[in-house]
Amino acid sequence: PTSIVISEMISIFKNMGFSVMEGPEIETDNYNFELLNLPKDHPARSLQDVLYIEEPEILLRSHTSSVEARCLEKLKPPFRVVVAGKCYRFENANASNNAMFYHFQGFALQKGVSMADLKGTLFRFFKTYFGEDRKIRYRCKYYPEVEPSVGLDLDCKFCKQKGCSVCKGRGWIEMLGAGMIHPKILKNFGYNPKEISGFAFGIGLDRIVMDRFKIKDIRSLYNGDIMNV
Repeated sequence: PTSIVISEMISIFKNMGFSVMEGPEIETDNYNFELLNLPKDHPARSLQDVLYIEEPEILLRSHTSSVEARCLEKLKPPFRVVVAGKCYRFENANASNNAMFYHFQGFALQKGVSMADLKGTLFRFFKTYFGEDRKIRYRCKYYPEVEPSVGLDLDCKFCKQKGCSVCKGRGWIEMLGAGMIHPKILKNFGYNPKEISGFAFGIGLDRIVMDRFKIKDIRSLYNGDIMNV
């Protein structure tokens, strides 16, 4: 089911003018953290959250934002890119979290792009993929990679917003974090934030798969059961 969802999502974003890129799963601290406004003392860089291969420089990427850093370094604007791939974090497995998971990253860089463009892009994707009847909401959140930053939630169809183990009793499932690319990140790659801007979003792809195929436990995607392949 994961491959099916990736293909479907990429098709929608391609129709919105996005290109598809890939990047290494074994990553450097620089691309995974340093260039993305994640300072040395940030909690996300602790051994409790990151799986290091050769600490402190070589690790298993904890998000596909590392590909965003590589694209900001190599591509010339304007561009719109999506990335889908495996990521790794030190997590206690439960119904909605796993140590290995799929992450779907999208980002754009061009003059004049704004939060309105970001919201329009996400609105079009979710309404196209899940249907006009599904509810979405935005919440103010903090992510060091983007400023301002928001979280997007999708109504839980497993319990019809009454509360269950999948949505942790909230009636909503957090699907992504998003916002405008932080000015510090733009400066890291030689861009003037007053002249050019960009947006970025990171989607918990496994949660899209769970919603699409009515799978209540993320662990069933990785337990080797052929019925879930």
